[in-house]
Order: sequence, then structure tokens, then C-alpha cells
Amino acid sequence: MAISTGGGGDTPMSDINTTPLVDVMLVLLIIFLIAVPVAIQTIEKLKIPVFESVEAKTKAENLLLTVSTTDDAGRSAGEPGFAGASRNGECRVYFNNITPVSSDELEKMAFDRLDAIVQRAGGAEALMADPEKIPQVHIRGDVNAPWRCVAGSIYRIQRAGYPIVGFISNPVDPDA
Repeated sequence: MAISTGGGGDTPMSDINTTPLVDVMLVLLIIFLIAVPVAIQTIEKLKIPVFESVEAKTKAENLLLTVSTTDDAGRSAGEPGFAGASRNGECRVYFNNITPVSSDELEKMAFDRLDAIVQRAGGAEALMADPEKIPQVHIRGDVNAPWRCVAGSIYRIQRAGYPIVGFISNPVDPDA
């Protein structure tokens, strides 16, 4: 058997000692071989809790938005031949679930509505004194509406000054 002593003479040994690297890699391999099957079994048994839908207390001041998209042919909901929202369609936002608005109109109408509520309450300080009076925005998003449409609506609403934005979901049968 031969052993390398780092060369001869005054030159230092320039080879990297890979033994510690191999030792660490073997230990990590053993850890992952043990941990992965445990993690897979744990994830398969994961059950997300389903809560019964509780009717929210809605105030007249709350703003309701519906976010959807056009279908593949460019038709909006309510038009003849509408085939359902498409992920590739244009965003459609309905102010108080009725009036279709663009992004700029949404921000202006929401600001005007909030301003009128604040003035009627006696100013921002009066609303801040009683947090229950602060109006909220409830967004109902179509299941096929892409996130860009919902996020754009949230952005415009927050720019208009609404501090609380929530989502309305369809009730789920907990027994199903």
C-alpha cells in the first residue's frame, strides 16, 4: 500500500480532503431515507377542517363586489350565450353585485361611497371611536376568476380607503 504524503520537498499539499464531505453526505442521505416515508404518510392523512358556514352580520354600509371574467368568446355574465367565466377572459367587477365597473370606476365609486359614509357618521374620528361602524368590503369571486382579477379589485378597494376586505364563500356541507 502506498500513502501520499503531499508531494516531495517544500511544496504544500493542494488536494482537497473529501472524506468529511462524503461523511456529511452519507449522514444526510440516511436522514432523508428515514424522513421521507414518514412525511409522505403524514401528508396523505392530512385532513383540512371544514367549518359550517355562519351567516355574517351585514351592515347597510358594507360594499359587496362580485369578481368574474368573460367567457372564451368575450361575453359577460347576463349576455345571451354566456358559457361561464374563463381563466383567460377579461376581468369583470360588479359594484354592489349589480353595476359592472372598470378598475378606475371601482376606485372612484368606492371612494365616493366611503366618503359619504364618513361624512354621515361625523368624520373619521367618529368612525374610529366605534369600530363596528367601519364599513367593510365583501368580495365574492367566481371559482374560475384568476387571482389577478381578485387582487386587482382588492388593490383598488384599499386605495379607495376601505380598511377591511373579506371574502364570501359558498357554504360547504360538513357531512359531505
